[in-house]
Amino acid sequence: TPYVTQMKCIFIDQHPKMSRPQDEMAEEGEEVFRNLTEVKKSQIVMPCHANHRQELSVGQLLKWMDSTACLSAERHAGCPCVTASVDDIHFEHTIGVGQVVNIKAKVNRAFNTSMEVGIVVNCEDLFSDSHWRVCQAFATFVTQRTTGGKVQLRPLVPRTQEEQVEHSLAAERRRMRLVHADIMKDLLTNRVQEAEKAVPAERTQVESVELVLPPHANHQVNTFGGQIMAWMENVATIAASRLCNAHPTLRSIDMFHFRGPSQVGDRLVLKAIVNNAFKNSMEVGVCAEAYQGEEPLRHINSAFMIFEVCDRDGKPCTLPKIQPEPLEGRRRYQEAIARKKIRLDRKYIISCKQTEVPLSVPWDLSNQVYLSYNNVSALKMLAARNNWVLNSEKNKVSLYTLEQKQVLSFKIEFEADVPAERAFMVLSDLSKRVEWDPNYERCELIHRVDDDDFLYRVVTPSIWMVQDFILLASRRPPCDSGDPYVIALRSVTLPTHPPTEGYNRGEVLCAGFSIMEVSNTISYFNQASPEVLPYISTDIAGLSSSFYGTFCTCSTFLQDNRDNPTPKDQPPSSTLNSTLL
Repeated sequence: TPYVTQMKCIFIDQHPKMSRPQDEMAEEGEEVFRNLTEVKKSQIVMPCHANHRQELSVGQLLKWMDSTACLSAERHAGCPCVTASVDDIHFEHTIGVGQVVNIKAKVNRAFNTSMEVGIVVNCEDLFSDSHWRVCQAFATFVTQRTTGGKVQLRPLVPRTQEEQVEHSLAAERRRMRLVHADIMKDLLTNRVQEAEKAVPAERTQVESVELVLPPHANHQVNTFGGQIMAWMENVATIAASRLCNAHPTLRSIDMFHFRGPSQVGDRLVLKAIVNNAFKNSMEVGVCAEAYQGEEPLRHINSAFMIFEVCDRDGKPCTLPKIQPEPLEGRRRYQEAIARKKIRLDRKYIISCKQTEVPLSVPWDLSNQVYLSYNNVSALKMLAARNNWVLNSEKNKVSLYTLEQKQVLSFKIEFEADVPAERAFMVLSDLSKRVEWDPNYERCELIHRVDDDDFLYRVVTPSIWMVQDFILLASRRPPCDSGDPYVIALRSVTLPTHPPTEGYNRGEVLCAGFSIMEVSNTISYFNQASPEVLPYISTDIAGLSSSFYGTFCTCSTFLQDNRDNPTPKDQPPSSTLNSTLL
């Protein structure tokens, strides 16, 4: 029967030694490995799952995503888990009736009492044999004991290159979640502008009550998180429809944040209202509150959903303006503007591939956390590549190269008899780099953003013209044992520091240090931009000699400052060509 076939497929798919899909097949000789926390769900879309356009309801999709992710989290934790939050979701495509939804979830990293689960949703058309990405999400789960108290999670050891990258970036994503509220505060400076012929926000307000019944509960007798998200999506869609008098399309969701539990027998009050309407999109705020009997309302969840209305050709329509309510309505109106700015920054900086991110991204406080994330993640992904080619080795200083399309990357690896933490503190102070690196003529600190991010102006010599760089330096200590110390560099632009006459403004794609605590191995990485690639690729031998001298000096400098809180002054070495920074 179909049921028996489906059960067999799930059992085989979860076996750790089962071969991977074609796009994940291991190379010949490589051990095939399947993450033991990986869970897959395949579901054909039936009419009962669809909306009025015969497309899969987003609420139904959220249910499937949440249940799949929960199974993955519980597989690692070995005990019941609940959803704490779901990061922003951007829906790239819709799914029609008759098509197949393939959902894959696996734990990326386990922290002390919480874990990040990565979720990927793809769609499959059985008739054309085509596949496409629908969305990707990251959910945070926490353990739940019936006796109370938190479960200390065991660490998750990454086994493949892909898992190592996701494991490392999970710490950066956690960092972004924690500072999200601070970013909002910095952006709330906009004034509400009154618009003529605007639709009163009160007209879009929706309130609905749902009784939590046993079918709505999970295996822990709590209200299923996916069900709550589906109910929230329903009322948000109604609110959006009242503004545009049409059927809107949900394009993205800002983070779901579960603030408290709900049980069978609760009454869930779901409220939604359009916070702001932009030219082609609108933001709907939605919250869920619970109560039993005469007890006060408990805040369960809140989220912000972005809708569009498309014409017959699929192009976004112009939306009417919204007239906010007094007081709280004005606050929501302003916050919607701030969240839109955050979404644009995030999409512009993070969602693109590293090679597609423009180097001239202007830095400001609102996008600082995303530029910092991009900076660190780019270096970690570069360091995780396993196809580096050894070009030369001299006295334990090794030069590796990696060619990718129009980018040539370098890795210099050496050992220093200095504790990793001390090396990290010395190397992360770029103002001291002039004392050991001849490619640094001057380095001035422009702005100390916080304890881990700094803005510098670096001046370097060149055979053509003296160059300067505006760099964002992001340093990260290990999140837990096994992680490296990271010092990442990338170019940004500052209105206060435009290009100046007599200097050629250079740009850094990705550069920095990775320091391993166990082996005291220091690796320096650099990606050469296309304009200097022809020169570098013809002089690998010369670069090898230059790097050897530079990083021997670096090793000596670290040893001299092994115990000194402030590195002693040293004259810079003779200048070399600064095609690399």
